This record gives sequence, structure tokens and C-alpha cells, in this order.
Amino acid sequence: MDEERTSVQESNIPSYQQPVQTANTNTSAPYNNYNPFMYEPVGISDFDKAAADAMKAAEERREKIIRKRRERGIFVLFALIFLISAALAVYGIAADISRGSGNIENLVPDEHIVLYQNSKPEGANDLENFVDDNGKYTTEGAAAAVKPSIVEIYTYGDSLKNELYGTGSGVILSADGYIVTNAHVLQADGYHTVHTVDGRILDAKIIGRDAKTDIAVIKVTGSNLTPAVLGDSDEVIVGEQVIAIGNPAGLSSSVTDGIVSAVSRKIKSDSTGFEMECIQTNAAISPGNSGGALVNMYGQVIGITSSKYVSSSYEGLGFAITINAVKPIIEELIDKGYMSGRFRIGITFTSMDKQSLIEAIEAEIDFDLPEDFTGIYITDISKDCDIYNTELEKGDFITEVDGQPVKNYSELYKVISENFKAGDKVPATCARITEDKKIEYYDIEFELMEDTSGNF
Repeated sequence: MDEERTSVQESNIPSYQQPVQTANTNTSAPYNNYNPFMYEPVGISDFDKAAADAMKAAEERREKIIRKRRERGIFVLFALIFLISAALAVYGIAADISRGSGNIENLVPDEHIVLYQNSKPEGANDLENFVDDNGKYTTEGAAAAVKPSIVEIYTYGDSLKNELYGTGSGVILSADGYIVTNAHVLQADGYHTVHTVDGRILDAKIIGRDAKTDIAVIKVTGSNLTPAVLGDSDEVIVGEQVIAIGNPAGLSSSVTDGIVSAVSRKIKSDSTGFEMECIQTNAAISPGNSGGALVNMYGQVIGITSSKYVSSSYEGLGFAITINAVKPIIEELIDKGYMSGRFRIGITFTSMDKQSLIEAIEAEIDFDLPEDFTGIYITDISKDCDIYNTELEKGDFITEVDGQPVKNYSELYKVISENFKAGDKVPATCARITEDKKIEYYDIEFELMEDTSGNF
């Protein structure tokens, strides 16, 4: 009975928990000790599988809890970092404010700021305060004295004054409206108005103009104008202070100051090549200053400024035609309406005093001129002049006048003005490039025409 009980009890133990019978190590022992458990696969019961699944689920729950805790920890860490950074920033700002509170108080005081402003002493701007006992003005005194005598001139192409050609300046010569300006400010067939310092707009007509000297006289219909005082330009000395008054770029009554840089300069106009006696100054003279005044410190006009006599190549180099040279021109223009003794040949030409001009002429005539060849190249001939009736043609050259070689305007004008007058007959030698590319010379004689137009 005991053996049977033991056997039953052992059979109730799962097979994988049953004791393993060790094989007899005695190799000589018979094979009846064979245990099939050692060589057969062991099966897993349903109970064991359920237990394993439960353990796996528990492990997954544990890992999930750990992961959530880790994520929560990271979030808390970043939140702490942000809060600490914000706290440090607030602290820094507060510290800066605390340290700068004294400066802020200095910059923005509690009390209202009081700005102090004073006027000049009574009468400080009166003209008599800008002139000494000898009648010499300060800069502001000279400007105040002469500005009422400077006008702005508008030139239009139509009677309705819609087509504006340009503007310039002028100097009042008389209370009844005579005004001197530059000839290039006006249009011979244009319409002109004058704007005065006191705001009047007056119609003007041309009394006379002379393109050679770039001087013209106009007259307005108004009255009670303030005439300028003309000085003596022969008294001007180098280094004395001067001002220029005009209307550059339409900026009325502009004043610039400087000194007299040189006197008695013989300067040629950049448009006509005619030479005039000028005062050199470093006072700024712009195109709108044309026809304005160069004034000394006694309030006297000593020159008429002209952009035609201004060097565009150098800064601070301007010229004004001396008033002593301008005065006889003004008088004759008012008296006759033109400059007597002006002659007109009736030709338009290109000079041959520069290599670039010579090369341009050679390119036009398709011929290389000899190196010793000089003259003026004729580009046009006026039909209303006597020279049109001679053998001279467009494309020919005038090489000599009265036996003297000429190659530019200055040489041509010098020869004629010193030896001839309007109505005289002038001999000249001419040259023509023939069809077979040879130079053919011939002589002509033409009558000088009197110029009353002021355009030549």
C-alpha cells in the first residue's frame, strides 16, 4: 500500500517537476534505466501559458509607466529651464533699470523743460546797422541793399506763356523799367515777363540785344522800380570781398559770396568766341545767375554775371563782364536798339585749330588734308548776304582773308574787325577738294553786311 500511495502522489506532479533519474554512470549497466524525458520534447500546459501572458502584460504596463514618468521628467526639466531663464532675464532687466534709474531721472526730469528763445535787439536788422561810416556794407548789408534791384526773367515761346524756354536774372537800371541782362537769357522772337522782389509780374519787351557780348536791354511797363547803383570796375582790386546775386535754378534772390580772384581777364564766350573783359571771382555763378549782378561791399554793381563766361571744368572759377565794358553797350542798345559797327559775313563754319576737328572734317570730305593745310571749313552760307553770290560753296575752305591765314573764329574776326567795316569789300582765298581728290585754290571778294539783329 505504501508503494502504491507514493506512486500516485508522484504521478500528480507535473511531468517537468518530476525528479529526474540520473542515468547509471556505469557503462556496463544494462539499458533498462532509460528515461524518455531526457530525449522527448517537453510540452507547456495552458496554465503555464496564461501565467506567461500575465507576466508579459505586467512587464508592458511597467515599461509604459516608466516611459510616462520619463516623458514627464523631461517636460518638467524643460519647464524648469524656461522658468529659470525667464527669471534671470527679468532679474537682468530689473537690474539695468535699477542701475540706470539715475540717468533716466536726469534725462526725463519731473519738472517741465523750459526753452529759452530771444529775439535780436531792436533794430538789429536795420540796413544802417550793416554799413560803416565810409559806406561799406557787411555781406548781409550789401545783399539787403541790392536785392530789390535784381529781377527774375521768364522767357516763353508763345503769347499765352505756356511754353517756358527758361529763366534768368536781370539788373534794374532805372525806376521806369530799363533792365540789363544777358542776350542768351532772351529769345529774339519770344515773350518775356519780369518777376520783381516785391512780387510784381510785369510784361517786358526787348529794347536791344547783342549776342557777341551777350548783353541785352529789356523794358517793363511798371514804374517805381529800385534801380541799382553802378560802380567803377576799374577800381576793383584783387582780394576784395564781393557777392553775386541772381536766381539760379529758379531760386529767387540767391546770394553767394567770395572775393575778386583776378581783374581784367580777357575771356571768350563759349558760344560766340567773342572776347570780353571780365572780373574773375570764386563766388558761385550758376546758369540761373546769368544777367545777375556782381556787387562790391559798397552795394555797387561792378559786373554782370554770365554762365557763358563760366568755366565748367573747374570749381570756384566764375566770371562777370566788367560794368565798364557793359555800360557803353547798354547805352547804345537803348539809343539805337543794336550795336553799330557790327558786321556779318554770312557763313557758318568749323574751325581747324584742333586735331579732333580736322579729323572730323577729313572724315566728312573723305580726304586726308596735307599737314600744312589750314583754314575754316564752310558748313552753311546765308542767302541774304553778299558772300552767297560768290564762287564759295558749302564744303569749301577759306584759307586766307586779306592775305592773312585764318583757322578759327578769333583769327577771322581779328583780321576783319581791324581792317574793315560794314559795307567794305573783303578779299579772301578759298580752297575746294575736287572730284579727283585734289586741292583747287581760288579767290573771292565779298561785301560785309551790317548786323542790326544782335544775333551775330
